[in-house]
Amino acid sequence: MATVKNQIDKLSLIPLGGVGEIGKNMMVVEVEDEILIIDAGVMFPEDDLLGIDLVIPDITYLKKNKERIKGVVLTHGHLDHIGALPYLLKEINVPVYGTKLTLGLVRGKLKEHGLLKDAYLKHVYPGHSVEIGDYFNVEFILVNHSIADACALAVHTPVGVLVYASDFKFDQTPVNGQMADIHRLAELGDEGVLALFSDSTNAERAGYTMSEKVVGEAIDDIFSDAQGRIIVASFASNIDRIQQFIDSAFKNDCKVAVTGRSMINNVHIAKDLGYLDIPEGMLVDLEELKHLRDDQVVLITTGSQGEPMAALTRMARGDHRHINIKNGDTVVVSATAIPGNEKSVGKTINKLFKRGAEVIYESVSGVHVSGHASQEELKLMLNLTKPKFFIPVHGEYRHLNRHAKLAQEVGISKENIFITEPGNVLEFSNDDSQTAGSVKAGRVLVDGLGVGDVGNIVLRDRRLLSQDGILIVVLTIDQKGQIIAGPDIISRGFVYIRESEALLSAATNRVENALSKCEENNVTEWSVLKSEIKDALGSFIYHRIKRRPMILPIIMEV
Repeated sequence: MATVKNQIDKLSLIPLGGVGEIGKNMMVVEVEDEILIIDAGVMFPEDDLLGIDLVIPDITYLKKNKERIKGVVLTHGHLDHIGALPYLLKEINVPVYGTKLTLGLVRGKLKEHGLLKDAYLKHVYPGHSVEIGDYFNVEFILVNHSIADACALAVHTPVGVLVYASDFKFDQTPVNGQMADIHRLAELGDEGVLALFSDSTNAERAGYTMSEKVVGEAIDDIFSDAQGRIIVASFASNIDRIQQFIDSAFKNDCKVAVTGRSMINNVHIAKDLGYLDIPEGMLVDLEELKHLRDDQVVLITTGSQGEPMAALTRMARGDHRHINIKNGDTVVVSATAIPGNEKSVGKTINKLFKRGAEVIYESVSGVHVSGHASQEELKLMLNLTKPKFFIPVHGEYRHLNRHAKLAQEVGISKENIFITEPGNVLEFSNDDSQTAGSVKAGRVLVDGLGVGDVGNIVLRDRRLLSQDGILIVVLTIDQKGQIIAGPDIISRGFVYIRESEALLSAATNRVENALSKCEENNVTEWSVLKSEIKDALGSFIYHRIKRRPMILPIIMEV
């Protein structure tokens, strides 16, 4: 096999997500007839994706090549890196490799989807490596991020070493005491790195990202000053942040309760795996909070992104089963808004203020720091690994573009930097690199239990319904095409019927006139009748009130 490996001089890389966007990270590495997948993440829907729950990568290419896939390696446990794994494993059941906490969170997701029993999950310690197939040796290298056990990956192949830095920062005072393995990254740089794939999220932010420990100091001050109940919202996966909430609560003799499904699940997983240290008797049920003084209560909750059904959002609306916000409450939103969620977060904060709470959030305090590297740390990663080729990932196009400029500043040739898009095939050899075509890639929309059954046409209809509503025209005809009942117009989301009877009556007359002309011309074909109804009613409505509702004719034959 060694002789064969030495003859291999080319590998391919295909991002199926995570470039030109925040989320749905998935990278495909190909050497000869073997495929390795790095991460399988989701992206949360933007406002224009009405009714959509999740966005996952299009894995058509992987399904066509499922026999070649040797495994999936995971960098860390955030949903934008592991959330699509259940959807992938339903189609392609291959081994999954990751660190302890990452796999703990994966188990929870797979259990929800009924896939845990058949999954093969392989635990890899940071600092260790694993052989996958004949051509991949994957080394897990500890880095700092807003979740424990985050790792960069060094993928050793016959062509060269790929360093997939994933999400990272260099924190000199990490809460969990786990320092990034800068020494190993430097060793790889000295040995020779073919290509570096690096986090671009904060490529526009100068300097260094602050340490997570800074948040702990701010939380201590807030907890000691608060006179009533303390409610803190954060990402459910930010275990280090949750530990700091618990530490501050302990210092102030408070009991801690947890609410929100993902927060409850993650706290239990992290506690069971040893990533959360909660003193005995400190964690209580929500029901027990009513028996405590307000100044003894700390509640850790989901909802830092203003999600409609999250616990904090329901508290802000006043429809949470157990917690009603009142004067004297201190609410801490310990997270930054993901792009697209700013309005939702702002609305939640406003409602909390209206209910009498004192709200402390990122833009007016130090209750959140990023888990992503800023410009000087990105330069440090480039200088440590000294890659021949550089591919910025994990960011919108502007982030990738700025990161590419940083790479040029530290001496990487512009010709060796690739700003790519999902589906583009990048080919690398020791001497050369090129874009070699593309494969099918994009987004697949998840709505409830439906995966991929909602496309552009359905979204267009939902958008139309949300903007101008719908008019349903119902009529009954006999076998000769004569109208024997109707037309009746039913309105939803268009106008309030009781206040618009004159408009709907005139609209009905316009439809009757159009149908009379069809009758005179012996037009009985349903498709023509429906088209005439749409045209007549659509032009009338727009002329009268400048709206374009969806018009749905329904013809019944008796």
